[in-house]
Amino acid sequence: MRIALTALLAATLSMTAPAQDLTPKAPAQSRPIAIVHATIHPVSGPEIPDGVIWFDKGLIAHVGPASDWADLKTRARFAEAPTEIDATGKHIYPGLIGPYTQQGLLEIQSVRATIDTVETGSVSPEVRATVAVNPDSTVLPVTRANGVLLAGVFPDGGIIPGRAGVIRLDGWTRPDLTVREESGVVLRWPNMRPVNAWWNTRSEDEQLKEIKANLDAITKVFDTAQAYAKAKAADPAAPTDLRWEAMRSLFPTGEKDAPRPSGTLFVQADDIDQINAAIPFCAERGVRCVLLGGRDAALCAPLLKQHGVSVIVYGTFVMPRRDDAPYDDGYTLPKRLFDAGIPFAIGGGDETAHERNLPYAAAMAVAHGLPQEAAIRGITLSPAEILGVADQYGSLEQGKSATLIITTGNPLEVETHVTHAFIDGRQIDLSNKQTELAKKYRERYRQTGDLKNEKK
Repeated sequence: MRIALTALLAATLSMTAPAQDLTPKAPAQSRPIAIVHATIHPVSGPEIPDGVIWFDKGLIAHVGPASDWADLKTRARFAEAPTEIDATGKHIYPGLIGPYTQQGLLEIQSVRATIDTVETGSVSPEVRATVAVNPDSTVLPVTRANGVLLAGVFPDGGIIPGRAGVIRLDGWTRPDLTVREESGVVLRWPNMRPVNAWWNTRSEDEQLKEIKANLDAITKVFDTAQAYAKAKAADPAAPTDLRWEAMRSLFPTGEKDAPRPSGTLFVQADDIDQINAAIPFCAERGVRCVLLGGRDAALCAPLLKQHGVSVIVYGTFVMPRRDDAPYDDGYTLPKRLFDAGIPFAIGGGDETAHERNLPYAAAMAVAHGLPQEAAIRGITLSPAEILGVADQYGSLEQGKSATLIITTGNPLEVETHVTHAFIDGRQIDLSNKQTELAKKYRERYRQTGDLKNEKK
């Protein structure tokens, strides 16, 4: 027994040890930083070909032409001389934002102990995904090395798996990482039609019963939550139920001239029947919603525009949903949403460990007709707006957070490298497990004399 336990402990340690990030976290910004002579892409405004951006104490103080810098230095009267970074020939973009991820919740897909995306129970709106984020995840530094500096973190499983939040991808502790504890409640809308496929062994009647049961459960949950919200509005001293308290912000109070509800409901729905059922359901209750996935969203454009619904596209590297759909059905979805005037953000659509490929999901949309500016917006300002953090993130403007990247070119291009990254003014270490492994094995080939084109 002792030998068996020792072997099990050793196996566990060997399995979990590599899952810890050993990179030191960035300290707070200690002195002003100015980046000059770069092409600046504010996203919220036109690009500045030869620009300067300077920031202090984590906030952007000025964005403009580089010719302004000499005068700015004189007028600013810095207590300490700013650090200047000459970025001639380079580009500055806002930090990219992954709108739908499980960053920090999932480490190794095949190891159950490293997955914390699902809570017990099918209805748990009180659950916050940001609470479970692991600040020492090795996935975070790999992701931010390619310019993804913020991420929407979503729970999974059940009818209402919990609440999504927003994290920055660098910090010592979970509170350090958290930008917004709650961006909205997640609702997984059920299928509206039976599935007839070779792998489905359930009869049509069984599926129809399950669909009805799921819809009845959703109706009951929202009726109960809305009744609780009304009761609390009428009597704040009424007993508090954490489950329904988590949904209070979704509903209007019913009072005359009351402000619109501040909460957002993220509805996972792809099929046209799901969307056509979910949007009226939300509208009937006065709930503001955002579609997650929305593969058929372009087919429901008038309905989405009528109710001001945005879409988080999971990704573009996807197969067609139907046998008669065009091969580029997933590639063109952002373009179709753009043409229909529907606000959208673009997700990476891959496993959590590959969220660094987010810009290439946007690039695929550009290759199939989406304007490049709209694609960049879809991974910066648009997700910031949808997730409720656009007052500080998503664009380069005076007064906003100094969360930005310096690149050798367009981040949508695979050959582009991120040379510097800043989160709230803190310069981020871009090294990670993968860069260290690259150094390790390059050294091996140097020692054996087999490494060719070393400079490349």
